[in-house]
Amino acid sequence: MISDKDLAEDKDNLGASAPPISVLVISCSLDPLSQSRLLAFDAARRLEDQGARVELVDLQEMMLPAFDNAQAHDHRGVIGLKRAIVRADAVVIAAPVYNWSLGSATKNMVEITGATGENGRKAAWFDKFVTFLCAGGLPHSYTAYAGLASSMTLDFKCIINPYMVYATDRDTTDGVFSEGVSQRMQKTLDVALELAAALRNRTYSSDWEI
Repeated sequence: MISDKDLAEDKDNLGASAPPISVLVISCSLDPLSQSRLLAFDAARRLEDQGARVELVDLQEMMLPAFDNAQAHDHRGVIGLKRAIVRADAVVIAAPVYNWSLGSATKNMVEITGATGENGRKAAWFDKFVTFLCAGGLPHSYTAYAGLASSMTLDFKCIINPYMVYATDRDTTDGVFSEGVSQRMQKTLDVALELAAALRNRTYSSDWEI
């Protein structure tokens, strides 16, 4: 007969053998004083502290070309970013809000890594688990990410974290976020890691389809 102790030991062994969750954090703001960039760095640090394997991509350092569905695909940074998205268990997108939607650099990043075409090129975003961290000027712009999130769900069958972080200038003091934003960040990342672990063993694979 299997005892409760045996079951507990089996559970511990399974947990110990499971590889760490791989998380790609993408900072999409080109503003040198960006609040969303601070969110990205904070998220990367917290995820590493929780045992995740984290890769941080900062678009200020990469400077992706504009999407033209042609030469942009051969850009070294684009190739590397697509590979990073494909191998990640989860992706965190940290982005600024401009004009009631996410900034153009964010949309360009998704377009340039989400195109399918010649030479076996396939979108990197299919079936990805995605978390959004956003920063804006007005408190009531917190739903601005919804348009991109919806399109990624429909196009790529992404699964969107039901929790997100939204911060404004009022939520930071000398680069330190308020307690409310800090607590929201921690819960959002806790959910991200839990759901990413649960989704890692999915058996299905998506492509362009309705």
